[in-house]
Formats: sequence, structure tokens, C-alpha cells
Amino acid sequence: MIKNYIKIAWRNLWKNKTFTLINIIGLSVAFGVAILLSIAGFFELSYDKFHSKADSIYKVYWTAKTPKGPVAFDTHAAPLMDAIKTDVPDVKKTTRHLQEEAIVSFGEKEINMDAIWVDADFFDIFTFPSIQGKMKNPLGEQSEIVITESTAERLFGKDEAVGKTVQILINGEDQPFTISAVVENPAAQSSLEFDLAVRFEKEGSFLANKNSWGSRYHDIYVQLAANANPVQFDEATHSLVDLNFQQRIENAKRDGAQPYPDGRYFRFGLLPLTDVNFVKYDGYPKVSRNTPYLVLGIALLILFIACVNFVNMSVAKSGQRLREIGMRKTLGAKQKQLFFQFWSESFFVFFFSACVGFILSMLSIDGFKTLFSTEATFGLLLSPTPILLFLLAIVLITLLVGGYPALLLSKLGTIQSLKGKLDTSGKNRMRDALIVIQFSIAILLITGTLVLRSQLDFLRNKDLGFNKEQVLSFPIDGKKDSYTAIELLRAELSGNPDILEISAADNNLGYGRDRSISRSMFGFEYKNRNINTNVLTVDYNFVETLDLEMVSGRNFQRGFANDSLSVVINEAMAKEFGEQDPLTAYVSVTDSLNFPVIGVLKDYNFEKLDRAIAPMTMFIDRRTPLYYGYVKVASSNMAKSYDAVEKAWSKIEPNALFLGSFLDENIDRTFRKEKRMTTMITYGSILAIALSCIGLFAISLLIVNQRTKEIGVRKVIGASVSNIIFLLTKDFLALVGISFLIASPIAWWFMESWLQNYPFKIDLNIGFSVTAGLIAVGIALFTVGGRTVKAALQNPVKSLRTE
Repeated sequence: MIKNYIKIAWRNLWKNKTFTLINIIGLSVAFGVAILLSIAGFFELSYDKFHSKADSIYKVYWTAKTPKGPVAFDTHAAPLMDAIKTDVPDVKKTTRHLQEEAIVSFGEKEINMDAIWVDADFFDIFTFPSIQGKMKNPLGEQSEIVITESTAERLFGKDEAVGKTVQILINGEDQPFTISAVVENPAAQSSLEFDLAVRFEKEGSFLANKNSWGSRYHDIYVQLAANANPVQFDEATHSLVDLNFQQRIENAKRDGAQPYPDGRYFRFGLLPLTDVNFVKYDGYPKVSRNTPYLVLGIALLILFIACVNFVNMSVAKSGQRLREIGMRKTLGAKQKQLFFQFWSESFFVFFFSACVGFILSMLSIDGFKTLFSTEATFGLLLSPTPILLFLLAIVLITLLVGGYPALLLSKLGTIQSLKGKLDTSGKNRMRDALIVIQFSIAILLITGTLVLRSQLDFLRNKDLGFNKEQVLSFPIDGKKDSYTAIELLRAELSGNPDILEISAADNNLGYGRDRSISRSMFGFEYKNRNINTNVLTVDYNFVETLDLEMVSGRNFQRGFANDSLSVVINEAMAKEFGEQDPLTAYVSVTDSLNFPVIGVLKDYNFEKLDRAIAPMTMFIDRRTPLYYGYVKVASSNMAKSYDAVEKAWSKIEPNALFLGSFLDENIDRTFRKEKRMTTMITYGSILAIALSCIGLFAISLLIVNQRTKEIGVRKVIGASVSNIIFLLTKDFLALVGISFLIASPIAWWFMESWLQNYPFKIDLNIGFSVTAGLIAVGIALFTVGGRTVKAALQNPVKSLRTE
């Protein structure tokens, strides 16, 4: 029986080669794209789940009430970890975590690496398998460090790394460390990345901040005991908060902050490790997995459109098999047998398409990874569970999608089938509804593409308040004092007419080639009010180098000795002071030391553009190192100027890798999420339209063939070509119009909600929806137009003879 099903299924599929090929192409592409998008989506969702103790690991954060509302951060003071270990009984292990760059030397090699400063429990909490050296407690001694496999190769090649001594530059001095273990490179799904791990007590600022509760500069992770409730962590830290944050709480009460419902103003909380990659602190931790879910949603939509095509074409072609069904029933075939016959044909198409789609996805994986900037691999799928789920999905999709046409055909009566006539009203309504859903999805994705691209262009072209085209930034790596290195750079390039200004700061603008970005915050009391501000340590000529605009006062100048005890602020900070003349304000550095404001800058975007411009205070302080150099070059010969800066820096720091990039490139890197989402939805909308058009073309082909006689009769009695074309296309255009009415408000709601994440955004208007609708109409006309025009121009005698 099964052999017979297979034989008949093959004959029918081969007999209708055109429609079989259309179905296979559409489904294969849909399966291939769905597999790739699913890999990317599940890759994102798998972040940090590879740790064996992931379910019991949490990141500590704190929230506080201020007069302007709640704030939340995940950086802490150095003494907090020991206080947590003492006061919270359910905490099993703890570690501080600070990521900074470090210059590592071995022999003649001098390499700038990503270092993490952690406590001894770090490798007991997190899973980074050791491949050489100590398996347990590899950071038991403060003089020991752990390096990754790639770091070992960079430093020692193929030689044994364990037991060797390297030098790490800390506070301007080389300190020796012994390599106790080599661990595997961090997984691509790890939110913790590093080249080497060093004990936290050896970090340069630790001794100065060891007992300071006011300096918050590192993360804290905890591992809870079995069956511990993370919600109780807040209550367990109440005494700790009351003891060490009393002054902050009193200030909040004095300034009029509204407490939490339980009457408290400051509290600690725990964030699950698996949420760390998806959190954004905005008054409280907001965990959002919208991006990976959106990727998976687009995969399902594309697969759904291809399945709709299959259903529509199967139902539309059912009229050609009515007599076959009637003859089979006359010969004794049962409904169940007919169902399995038609369903087996669907299964062959789906299974073959899924196999082709899998091959296509394997061939396209490298290009896909480059296009979407993902490290996802097929390794996520090459395990028994995903393979079984994949096969189960094919069976279920085939059963549901292929089962509907099979059930429709198998239920037909014998007499009705032999007559070759079928009541089409019901199935036409189903066909029309599915076409409406198809084009609604397509219009939704087209609208999303238009809005996303417009917003991305708006952000790229926005005036950020500084010169991003002509300014080059680079990390100041090397063993020389940063101020000395910048002065040497000025001297080296002083005779180059294309070099206009040189300065430096302790932070970068945007993402440089070193992929590092940070922020420094400072809080102080001003006239019985607490004020928080971002802090930036700069060198002279910083304002001139970036073409920042002074609103009032003056910039730092070398001729003024007291400028090292003064500050320059932005307009947002001036509003925080609330003074009519901000030049009368001051920043309280200590209880006895106030830095007066000598200048006010026009606001500029120093953070990512999904944040409003925050208060900023600039200092001149040679005790604080500078981490990034800035060079303003002439608009002509910019490539030549870049080479000149690189050459000059290689003379100053011959062992340091020059990682310079222009600020417009840095800013563009901050749009990685937006660019990825825009690319994904753009390609999704193109594919959705293409698949919809494949189905629409096949349906129009069948309808034209079914109405050949009608077209001939109408032409004989005087219908014009335009009348025939309108007759054949109006129903399709009506369906597209209904799709537009359904999709437009949904798209508007989604895009309006998404744009709320940006303080700087485009104005959403009806033009986006209208453009998307016109694109859909134009594509639909193009799809069905060729076949309808050909039918309308055909000789009516031939049309009548054909029928």
C-alpha cells in the first residue's frame, strides 16, 4: 500500500512539474532562511547558559529613589563584597569583576590585552574549563594569573605556558605574575570576555578604594546556595544598607525623594546571569529579549507565507483532480486512503524542500554570519534534541499544511467528483483570506523596513555637536605616561600642515577599534542637593580638537594655573545647578575643596543616541591617566594624515598596536543593533514579497486558465483589452487593499512603540504606510500583469477552442 502511495504521488508531482517546482523553490528558500534565522535567534537566547551553575549565579545591582525618580546601576564599591558574604547567609560564593586593558610583557613581546580583575572564587563560580595547569583554585595566590588558550599562543607560541612569569603594567610599574592555568577561550555566547584573569587585589586603584563606599567601579557576581530564594536578597541586605548608606538615604529624604512602597530608599537586588546580556538599567533593570524573538518571529512568518502558497496552489489545482477522486471512490477507495494519498504528496514536497533548505542554509552560513554580525553556528542544531525537533516540525507542518487540502479533497462525494464540478465559494474565501494574511505580513515588514532605515539615516546624519568627520581617535597603549606620550605626539607632528589639533581624554566617543566604551560618574552635594554628573578628564585643546561650542565662559588654557582646580560643564549640567548664571556654581570635590565652573559648553552627544544628553563635567587632572588620543586633521588628504599619525605613534610606542579610527566610524559602530535589525527586516520583507508573489503568480496562472473560455466570450461580444485586464486583476488588488487596511495600524503601533526607545527620532507619518501599500500594489500588479495581459491579447477563437 505504501509503495503504491509513493508511486502515485511521484507520478502526480511529475505530471504537474511547474507547480511542483514553484512549491519546492518557495518552501526550500523559506526553510533555508528559517533555519538560519532560528540559529541566530537561539544563539542569542543561549547567552551564558553554558555555565554549569548558571541557574544559581546572579549579578548584584542596586536601585535608589531620587527626587527625579528611581535610578539603577550595577557598579559597586570595593567593600561591598565582603559585607555581602558576612550579612547574607544564602550566598555561597562571590567575586568582584572589573574589565580593563592591561599591557603584558614577556621577553621582547609587549601586548595590550583585555584583563579581568576578579576574586579567587571566579573560576569556581563560572565554567571556563582548564586545559593546562591548576584545575582547582587557579587564583589561590595573588601573584598567580590565568590566561586563555589564544593568549598563550600569542605570548608563547607552541611552548608550555604554565609556570612562566610575565610582567603586567600596573600604575606605571611592571609587576611579575606566574601563569597558573590556561583555560579554553570564552564561548561566543559569553557575556564575560577576557584574555587573562588577575586577582582583584592587584588592580591599580584597589588600595585607594579598599575601604571607600563612595567609589563604585566594578561588578559583583554571587552564587546562591541550593534552594535559596533570590527575592530574599533585598531583605537580607537591609542592615548592610542602613549601616553603610545612611547619609545617602538621609539626603534622599531631605531632597524630597518618594520612597518605595515599603518605605525604603535604597535596596540591592539580584539579576540572573542568563539575563545579563539582555538588561538595560533605566530606573530599574529592564530585561528584553525582543531582538532574538523578533528574529524567530520573522523566521516563522517567512515559513508561514511559503506554507500559505502551498495551501492556495493545492486548493486551486484541486479542480483538475475531481474525476480522479470520483473514479477512486467508485472503485472502493475510502476517505482515509484518499487522505493519505494526497497527504503523502505533500509530505514528499515538504521533506524534499526541507532537505534542500538545510543544504542551502549550510552553503549560506558564512555569508549570513558576516551580514548579521553573528557567531552562530550549526553546532547549536547538531545534537539529538534539535534534530528531533526539526523532524517533528516537518511532520507537524506537513500534517497541518498538507492535511487541509488532502482533507478537502478526500471529503468530496462520488457523484460530485465525477461531474467535475465543485462549489468553490468556500475554498475561494479561504484562499482570499490566506492571500490577505500573506500581503499583510509583507506590508508590515515593508513599513518596518522604511521606518527603520529612516531612523538609522536620521541618527547617522544627526548633528552630534562635535566634528566627527575630521577627528581621529585612538587608544593610548604603551608604557609611557599618557600625558608625556601626547606631548611627544604633538612634537612629532608639529610640522605637518594637515594636523590641525591634538588632545586626549580618559574616554572615547563611540566604539573604537578596541571595542571599548565606558562612563565615569560623580556625585556631590550642592546647596543641600545631591547632583550626579558624568565626568571626563581631558587634556588641553580638547574643545578645539572636537570643535565643541562654548556657550559662556572660557575653555581650559595653559596660561591659567588654577584651571587644574576648575571645571567646564555642558548645558545639561548647568540646568542641574539651577543658577541664573552657571559661572557662579561650583563642584564640591571634597568637603573643603570646591572647583568653580569657568565655562559652559553647548550640549553634545557623548553617549549612544538611545540616551538623552546627560550632565557632563570636564576636569584637567594629571593624576588621572588619559586613555584616548584625539587628532583633528585637514579635510583634504585624510588618508595621508591617518598614516602620518600612525607612523608618529609607532615611534613613540613601538610595541603598541595603533587602533585609530575616525569618530564617524566610531559613532557608526554604536548603531550595530539598529543596523542588524534593519538588515534583517529588509531582507525579511524582500523574501516575504518574493514568496507572496510566487504564490500570487501561480494562483493567477490557474485562474486565467480556468477563465479562458470566459475571456474568449467577452472579447467576442466586444470587451476591450483594458476591460479584460481590469476583470482579471481587480480581485487581487482588492485583496491587497484589504491587506493594507489590516497591516497599516499594526505597523504603526509597532513602529511607534519602537521609536519610544530613542530621545532623538523621526516623526512617524502616514507616508510610510502609503509607500508600503503602493509598493505592495505595484509588485502585485507586476506579478499578475504579465499573464493577464497575455490572456487579454490572445485570439478569442483560440481561447474558445482551448476550452
